[in-house]
This record gives sequence, C-alpha cells and structure tokens, in this order.
Amino acid sequence: MMGKVNLRPWREKGKKRNFPLKVGVLVNIRSAHNVGSIFRTADAAGFTKLYLVGYTPGPVDEQGAPRVQLTKVSLGAERMVDWEKWETAEELFNFLRRHNYFIVALEQTPGAIPYHSFAPPPRPLALVVGNEVEGISAALLQQADAVVAIPMLGRKESLNVSVAFGVMAYRLAFPCGEERTGE
Repeated sequence: MMGKVNLRPWREKGKKRNFPLKVGVLVNIRSAHNVGSIFRTADAAGFTKLYLVGYTPGPVDEQGAPRVQLTKVSLGAERMVDWEKWETAEELFNFLRRHNYFIVALEQTPGAIPYHSFAPPPRPLALVVGNEVEGISAALLQQADAVVAIPMLGRKESLNVSVAFGVMAYRLAFPCGEERTGE
C-alpha cells in the first residue's frame, strides 16, 4: 500500500522562489495532442507562457471554438498558461531578445550540449521545440543562444516532442545543485 505524499511544501516553496521567467516556444508542431501535453507540462514546471509559432495549433480554432484534441490532453492547463500565436519564429526571437531572453533550442544535433550539463543563466529563458519530424531548422538553431540535446541510449534518434519538452522543462525547474525536497 502506498502512503500519501504531501505536495503542499513543494507548491508553497515554488510560489516563494524567485524563478527566472521561463516560456516555451513551439515551432510548427503538428499534433494538437502534443501541444495539449506541453500546456499541461508547462503549467506543472512553472512556465508562464507558451508561444505557438507557424501552424502549431492553439487551444481554440479560427472560429474561437475549443480545440477538443488539445483540451482533452491539457485538462484545463490551457487556461492556466498564457499563450500567443506568432507567424514566424524569426520575429518572435527578435521580440524575445529585446526582452533579454536566453533562447535555448532543444534539438538532436552534433555539438549540442547534453541537457544534464546545461547550466541555465539567471535571466529569462525561452525553451524552443520544433516539428515532430523535421525538428528545428538550421537557421533557427543558429539564432539560439544554446542548443541542448537529450542523449538517446536506445536505437531511436529522439523522444516525442512533448516528452522531450517535459524532460527539459523539469531540468530547468530544478537546476543542478538546487534543493529537491519539498521540506
């Protein structure tokens, strides 16, 4: 039999901490299910906003109706995490730079920093994830301040985009050396 875990200390500690601002940038994500999962993870990991770029689906369609495939997975997190649609990542990157964001692209590419070795700077941070098949374009990778990868130990080359976002989101929520208990 499993005992109850009191999560209140974690939540209270999170409210009191002075977290550097974290936002997510979703570039041309095809699947509404993946976007819904990222909304839920973003809320859980303390992200304040998601930027939905290109054809990434938002929580509502063009007529303003809820996008059921997304909201079914996000379980209301789309109402807790602010979001904005942007046409191009280049314009968004310029906006983020003007607001002092450190832009981190999460991509399997030669020369990327292993996620467990990445030390986030003490300033606002934007975590960028790309299309499920094509990833993040080479042009956008060049514009990022850092490119980080999750090493693969099996035969597959990458994780699902929403899973990869979750791994990195929690890495950013609890950088190395920080206290990890809820007490």
